[in-house]
Amino acid sequence: MKKQIDSSSASGVSAQPRLHQRAREIQTYGTVNHALPLELEEPARLEMTEQLNQLLADTMTLRDLYKKSHWQVAGPTFYQLHLLFDKHYVEQAELVDSIGERIQLLGGVSIAMAHDVAETTQIERPPRGREEVPVQISRLLDAHQVLIGQSRALARRATAIGDDGTNDLVVSDVLRTNELQVWFLSEHLVDVPLVRAVGSSKTL
Repeated sequence: MKKQIDSSSASGVSAQPRLHQRAREIQTYGTVNHALPLELEEPARLEMTEQLNQLLADTMTLRDLYKKSHWQVAGPTFYQLHLLFDKHYVEQAELVDSIGERIQLLGGVSIAMAHDVAETTQIERPPRGREEVPVQISRLLDAHQVLIGQSRALARRATAIGDDGTNDLVVSDVLRTNELQVWFLSEHLVDVPLVRAVGSSKTL
């Protein structure tokens, strides 16, 4: 009787997962490769991916600052701000994906892990504990200011070196989203009476 041959062993294929694998990086952070036909030379792509990675690190930090604020907000405006912070978190998360994919498209390597982001971001680190609402909003506005400044500078530089795709992403998505979120946040810090107008002489 002929011995049955295990076809999986013979072909070198096995259903057993190959666990705990490690190997060298296939691309080093801070480099660009696989130049697609984008009509952008390597020096331009290197510069853009470096600046986009800074923008990405700061956007990821702002995204997480919104989630922290969403969880920890307290007080009479809890409901409104709880929802607003989460809406802005989702919008920043979408920007994170768009920026990261743009870096990869240009042949770079997107920053990704929390410890790398923490070492790279220019946004001030908040305490672990809960802060008052005005402080939460002020921190968020300060972070937005960092991103808006970066976006304007990056958009101008992208145009100067002919990277219209990066310019469009930064202006149409990143800059405009951050400007709109600044408006919504800022209105919560306006010190106006809630139920009686200043100087009102009419009484019931």
